[in-house]
Amino acid sequence: MHLLTFALRLVAFIAGLWLVIRTITSAIRTFVVPRASSDRLTGMVFSNFRRAFDLFARKQAEYEARDRILAFYAPTTLVALPAVYLGLIALGYTGMFWALGVAPLYDAFWLSGSSLLTLGFRSVESLPQMLLSFTEAGLGLIMYATLIAYLPTMYNAFSARERMVSLLEVRAGRPPWAITLFERFSRLERLDDLTDMWTRWEEWFAELDETHTSLAALVFFRSPASYLSWVTAAGAVLDAAALHSAAIDLPRDVRAEMCSRAGYLALQHIAGFFSFHSEEFLTQEEALAAPLHITRQDFDAACEHLAEVGVPLKPDRDQAWIDFHGWRANYDAPLVFLARLVMAPPAPWIDTTSGNPIPEVRLP
Repeated sequence: MHLLTFALRLVAFIAGLWLVIRTITSAIRTFVVPRASSDRLTGMVFSNFRRAFDLFARKQAEYEARDRILAFYAPTTLVALPAVYLGLIALGYTGMFWALGVAPLYDAFWLSGSSLLTLGFRSVESLPQMLLSFTEAGLGLIMYATLIAYLPTMYNAFSARERMVSLLEVRAGRPPWAITLFERFSRLERLDDLTDMWTRWEEWFAELDETHTSLAALVFFRSPASYLSWVTAAGAVLDAAALHSAAIDLPRDVRAEMCSRAGYLALQHIAGFFSFHSEEFLTQEEALAAPLHITRQDFDAACEHLAEVGVPLKPDRDQAWIDFHGWRANYDAPLVFLARLVMAPPAPWIDTTSGNPIPEVRLP
């Protein structure tokens, strides 16, 4: 009987220790590691909260109503995540306290909660229990400090992202579209000024790649205005860069091409973080064979409109379509995936409604 009791307490201590270590590892991956590091525990929390929010959002007929509901998804989940971590740590230490002789389980849980929240209303009776209590109290303080440091970092990145998204509305309309961008710059006779824009957006894409994989919750933070989204903004700029390289009759601008590469790499990396697989670099043959969410008719109609407003176009429309197809194929699939994942607002050339259902929040 004594041997069985010892075995049970040993198993309880090991299980509790594993749960605490597993929770700490998850918190470090989510809040501390400055690189893309997915975690199943964090992914489960985000997935379950997303299902709950989707139950209400999908019942709304108007996009604005869905947007108001989903605006609370990422902040609510982010605040709930440390609570989940603290709860799991409390359960793990409950098992370890019970293994060290604190019985019944209610008393073990009481001591664990008292230590974790540094309330001190439950005293310990031995040195091992005291050491456990100290370590749990320290972990609780570290969790609080980590969250306090994490939120300003996230909101600084969010603010930098949204500043460019808002500025794009002035240049590319509401919702942003590459065709509107060229139309406005042409009427202002400022097509040559696009070079500076490519440089700024190349930097924006580089920052997006870093922040939206290391701070993955940022992906679901919605723009202050319901008709804006970082996804549709990225799509408009990438389409503009692709059109500039493929169809607009202007001197070749390497900065537009570099912006395109930075953009489709960023979208591929962010989509890949959520278990969406796409080839990082396509050969010319693979790009031309890849299906697009826009058609040749869409492209021709856009070119006709650009010609009507005075934008210079290359004479060979067939070659322009082939070149545009090659650029768009690199980011078409991850762009549409991300637009559906975050339920982005409707925008030209970004299909967020037809085809496959809205993907779940799923981490590798």
